[in-house]
Amino acid sequence: MFTRRGLLGLSLVCGAGVLWSAALIVAYAFEARPVITPIAVGMAAILTVPGFAAGILANRRGYQTRRPRRLWSLASWVPPHVPIWAAAVAALAFFGFWLALVLAFTALDGTPQRRGDQYLLVDHDREVVVDRAAYDRQIDHETQISLGVLGAFAVGGTFLCAARATDHEEG
Repeated sequence: MFTRRGLLGLSLVCGAGVLWSAALIVAYAFEARPVITPIAVGMAAILTVPGFAAGILANRRGYQTRRPRRLWSLASWVPPHVPIWAAAVAALAFFGFWLALVLAFTALDGTPQRRGDQYLLVDHDREVVVDRAAYDRQIDHETQISLGVLGAFAVGGTFLCAARATDHEEG
């Protein structure tokens, strides 16, 4: 279904998605806006989704996946030929994106909206007028949430594609 070379290529593309998402999350955390939100999230999705989908399909077909034998053992979630250190690095990267997502969620004060020349934060039918900086900060938090989700999926896609591409068993 997928060639090893194709899976390695998709793994590299997902790896670029990891780097793209991580760099932008850090940039938005420091209130730098190198690209606008639609480009930031759109590019992350383009880099992530194909590799993640291919990784899921390739692993599902290749390993005839089933539940792990031991739920809390990392080794039971990882194909046998993948070094545990690689799985641990992927798990740490995934946790980093999860943490960025949770921190951005906790910093949200409402949904940013514009009405004419006013900047508003709307939370449960309560509208608060804010300045442009507070409005932009809320947009940054929303962007960080999207990038955190896509970054976590990119970590998964990178790991899954690379794991299947480097498996030397015929499957």
